[in-house]
Amino acid sequence: MSEEPKWYVVHTYSGYENKVKANIEKIIDNRGMQDQIFEVAVPIIDSVEIKNGVKKTVPRKVFPGYVLLNMIMNDDTWYVVRNTRGVTSFVGPASKPVALTESEVAGMGIAVHFESMDIAEGEAVKVANGPFEDSIGIVKEINQNKRTVIVMLTVFGRETPVEVDFMNIIKI
Repeated sequence: MSEEPKWYVVHTYSGYENKVKANIEKIIDNRGMQDQIFEVAVPIIDSVEIKNGVKKTVPRKVFPGYVLLNMIMNDDTWYVVRNTRGVTSFVGPASKPVALTESEVAGMGIAVHFESMDIAEGEAVKVANGPFEDSIGIVKEINQNKRTVIVMLTVFGRETPVEVDFMNIIKI
């Protein structure tokens, strides 16, 4: 089994893509599998529809019936994903998971955004935007799935955990 995270595709019941994504994310949190399943994605593209002469932007699933997972394939992750309600199978011969190649991932427009995250737990960071802008704190926890960081900030003289988006922190 691979120790390197790769992108895999699972087939779902039609219309269940977002439910499957939510269920897998809930299982990841409940079982503490953030270090094995890094991202669950349902790629969406905005398309323009014209109905009765009115333009309307509507989100559409790029791959209806499929959910993409960035994960380390092992017996635990296979079991959890495969037995999630709404998942019918992994995509691959005889339902054996086959990882997407780097060119396939790039062609789908999936950004591999974890590489640029050079912040670790225990490091000092500055909040760039939001209500705690310019506050400095220590990283307590990193959640790759939600793309957030828990930063311990001093608020009203007390250490307080604050959830901040990756995009809103700067390493000091």
